[in-house]
Formats: sequence, C-alpha cells, structure tokens
Amino acid sequence: MLRCRDGSLYTGATNDLERRVATHGRGRGAAYTRARLPVTLVWSEPAEDRGAALRREAAIKRLTRGDKLLLVSAKKPPRRRAR
Repeated sequence: MLRCRDGSLYTGATNDLERRVATHGRGRGAAYTRARLPVTLVWSEPAEDRGAALRREAAIKRLTRGDKLLLVSAKKPPRRRAR
C-alpha cells in the first residue's frame, strides 16, 4: 500500500515490490499515483501465489479508510468476512 502526497492510500498487487514502488515513484505507475507524487510504501504483505495476492488486494480495497489506516499502523492485516 502506498501513501500518496495528498494522504490517500493506493493498493495494488505485484510480483516485484521494489520494482513496482520505484515505477510508481518515477511517475510511470497507475494514473492515480502519477497525479499524486511523491508516494511512500507504507505497508505490504507476502502472498502464496498471484491468485491469493489478487484476492487479498480486492479485500483490502473493500476496507474502509479507517481500517486501512489501522492495518498500516498495526502492521498486521485486519480481516473481514466475505459478503
């Protein structure tokens, strides 16, 4: 998860975290982050495989901003039941 210049949080999935953060930092990432540089990595977690990573990304995107901030500050992921 990246914190953007405006304080917003951007969530994505990648198989190469360092490369992806650098790409976003150079303004070559998603249009969302490109418009909100600079960005800072504030949280990440490993996944077993791409499918698991994409499911977790979707779950994090469904969290409220408050829950995302708790996740970042606690350094452990809050879990929510599937709807």
